[in-house]
Amino acid sequence: MSPEKEIHSGASLSRIVDFLDEILQTSTTPDYPGALNGLQLSNRSGRITKVAAAVDFSTQTIKAAIDAHANLLIVHHGMFWKGLQPIVGRTHTQLSDLIDADVAVYASHLPLDRHPQLGNNVLLAKTLGLEPSAEFARFKEIFIGVQGTADIPTSVLIERAQLFSRSNGGEAIATGRIESDQETRRWAICTGSGASAETLAEATQDRIDTLIVGEGPHWTAVDALERGVTIIYVGHYASETLGVYALANEISQQFGVDFARISAPTGL
Repeated sequence: MSPEKEIHSGASLSRIVDFLDEILQTSTTPDYPGALNGLQLSNRSGRITKVAAAVDFSTQTIKAAIDAHANLLIVHHGMFWKGLQPIVGRTHTQLSDLIDADVAVYASHLPLDRHPQLGNNVLLAKTLGLEPSAEFARFKEIFIGVQGTADIPTSVLIERAQLFSRSNGGEAIATGRIESDQETRRWAICTGSGASAETLAEATQDRIDTLIVGEGPHWTAVDALERGVTIIYVGHYASETLGVYALANEISQQFGVDFARISAPTGL
């Protein structure tokens, strides 16, 4: 390949970013300050030939993206998740490695969680054989999760969750003792840190009997038993693998570039 062709190969980073910002409604979706959704780091060439997707921004995922010869890293939890920090030590090394390898970084947190086709919540529902019919898990003026009705033994739903979690380095667990005749009639999903005072109150209000989340504090399991709600914790990491992989695949389809899935499970 000639130098001229090499320079102009791949897709435009700015076009990809515009596409992602539009479909994810990046600028209008509220989020936590550390999320800083959108393009977090550009690259010198402004061209993308391969996309890598990972849940978390970390030294491990940076190395994996570089090893995969990707020049765009899509993450759910981005570079600034821990807030302001000096660019020294590990942080300096991470940034230097990305710049040296000409890798751009794009992050999408709640915009990706709530997307109706590519989002973590709707894709987890699909993976578990559930069909969403309404929104769930209000955050400010938006809803992050989904809910719906079903007619399925709760034990079967737990088995599906365990299979999914194990395939992503985790181990799903459920609250309380599951009776052999227990049925899931009304369910809700909120991925990530989905078990909270707010989601449990909303579950009670919406008469949810089974709440599926990534993780939650210990007290949520106790409170769920008091409310008569079964919580299935599938793992924070596992519950948020689906969206970034789907997003990378969408970029691949739309712009004709390769993509790689980066697996870096935390066990949580």
